[in-house]
Order: sequence, then structure tokens, then C-alpha cells
Amino acid sequence: MKLELRHEHPWNVTPQQAVAIQNRLRALVSLRDDLPEKVRCVAGVDVGFEEGGAVTRAAVAKLSFPELALTDSVIARRPTSFPYIPGLLSFREIPAILDALQALCDLPDLILVDGQGYAHPRRLGIASHLGVLTDIPTIGVGKTRLLGTHADVPNQRGAWVPLLDKGETIGAVLRTRQGVKPVYVSPGHRIALPTVVEWVMRCTGCYRLPETTRHAHRLASG
Repeated sequence: MKLELRHEHPWNVTPQQAVAIQNRLRALVSLRDDLPEKVRCVAGVDVGFEEGGAVTRAAVAKLSFPELALTDSVIARRPTSFPYIPGLLSFREIPAILDALQALCDLPDLILVDGQGYAHPRRLGIASHLGVLTDIPTIGVGKTRLLGTHADVPNQRGAWVPLLDKGETIGAVLRTRQGVKPVYVSPGHRIALPTVVEWVMRCTGCYRLPETTRHAHRLASG
């Protein structure tokens, strides 16, 4: 099955227009479980930059599940057309990601995105934005915290605590491996937070980051 966008909007916009688009699209984010009955393949998405930031390099790595064996990968490049602005990274990165997804032979059942999902000031991080546009279930897996507060995470694999912002649970701080820093995970689209934690752990082997993210990061970094 090839990629068909469910929602489209212009990408050549001002930062103010980008914020307005985020505020409109966040109403379309689903935080309820709506995954395929059987997940057979998962994918990781990551983005790097070349030529001093002038070229966006997006990578998609598709893995079989539950084996987590790499079955397909795509790298797509395009000129960078949006400045680096915290909170608006999806406008800088998603156009190249869509190019990469369109080049896949078959679409994944679930995408783990390097970045935030619902854990975003306007509740539309790159994982949520991508999920709404493609209608593919997505998860945000951030190496660092964008916003929110949390308690200490117990030092055991699979332990997690809620990530809170203004009294709302926006994600989870998850210890994927004992003795290493946790990751910041949140729903992107068509998935609930407890299921996010389950799937991140299912996709994580003996490293801090999920295998999907590790493969995609290697491709995006060159």
C-alpha cells in the first residue's frame, strides 16, 4: 500500500501561520488505540541535515515485528525550506519524511518518530503531525524533554512515570535500560499512552533507544 495523505496543508508558511496550522490539526489527534489487529512491521523515522543545514536528509527504517529485523530502508533529501524554530520542527522535517515514506514499497503498521508527539506546547509534535497527515499510528520517542515535569524514574527496565504539563499527562518518562537515562515518549496519533509504553519496550533491545530509532538514526546521520 502506498502513501495517501488524509490531510494536507501548505509548507511554505510563516512561523505564525505554522502555529495556526498546529492549532487546527491538534483537534484531529486521536489518543485512543486504533492499531491494526496484527502489527507485522514497525518503522523508525529520523532526520539529519547536510551542507550546513541547507539539505534535509530524512530516513525511514522498516523492521519486521516481532523479529525487529531490518526489511527496508529509504533516504530522501530535499532543500531545507523552514528555519530551525523550537516547537515548529515538523515544518522543517516532515516534507522530506513524506518523500521517504512515499518511496517505501509498503507502509508500516506503526511508526516511531525521533521527536515528540503529544508532549508538545500545542500538543502537536512531529509524531502527532505526521500521524494526522498520514493516518498511520505514530509514537514520539524523544531523547530529551521538550517540556513538562516528572518524578524520578525507578532504576529498572520498563519503569516509567507520567510527564506532566499544567496538570495534564502528556507523555511518559521511560527507563528502557537499567542504569541509563530514560527516554521521553508520548502518543503521536491513534494510540494511547499505556500502549505507547508497551510498544516502545517491545521495539527496544539491549540499548537505550528502540531498534527502529537506532536504524533510522544511523541512516539519517550518514
